[in-house]
Amino acid sequence: MSRILFRACTLALLLANSAHAERADRERPVNIESDRLAIDDARKESVFEGNVTLSQGTMVLKADKVIVRQDTGGFNYGIAYGKPAYFRQKREGSEEFIEGYGQRLEYDGKADKLQMFTDAQIRKGGDEVHGDYISYDAVTEFYQVVGGGRAAATTTNPKGRVTVTIQPKRKPGAPSAPLTLKPSTNLKDPLEQ
Repeated sequence: MSRILFRACTLALLLANSAHAERADRERPVNIESDRLAIDDARKESVFEGNVTLSQGTMVLKADKVIVRQDTGGFNYGIAYGKPAYFRQKREGSEEFIEGYGQRLEYDGKADKLQMFTDAQIRKGGDEVHGDYISYDAVTEFYQVVGGGRAAATTTNPKGRVTVTIQPKRKPGAPSAPLTLKPSTNLKDPLEQ
């Protein structure tokens, strides 16, 4: 059973090593729930199916199916399938969360790379990135987002292009909410003087 959790931990850590994820999550236990589990120790592969929820600290992954395997070199790989598959994790040193969606999420432990396929999107704060494919290389901290043209078109993106929404950043010391203006009670009307 410990080998299963070890392999599942790798998938749980798909963002813990990247995107400035909450470091404390690495020290938390991994919890996995699914309707079914199949283990192939000879192939070093575990398959969780049916309403899969994997959590570790602030990180949550939800999918229809999750496959976790380990290669002969000890590197771990994970694939999550869903409609969509989803992850969410708190960012280190802030109250902000990063969320991602895609029909398929793949983590390569050897390359330390996360890939999101088909109607992929990442949200961080109010910022959003949409594309047919998103990849993040944790070693180089390089993101790549690819549209998909008309083949990847959706009702919200009929041309299947990469779309990005970036919220304006607050200036230091600026109030977090808009100011409410009130009429002055001590100013005199110049027409009444």
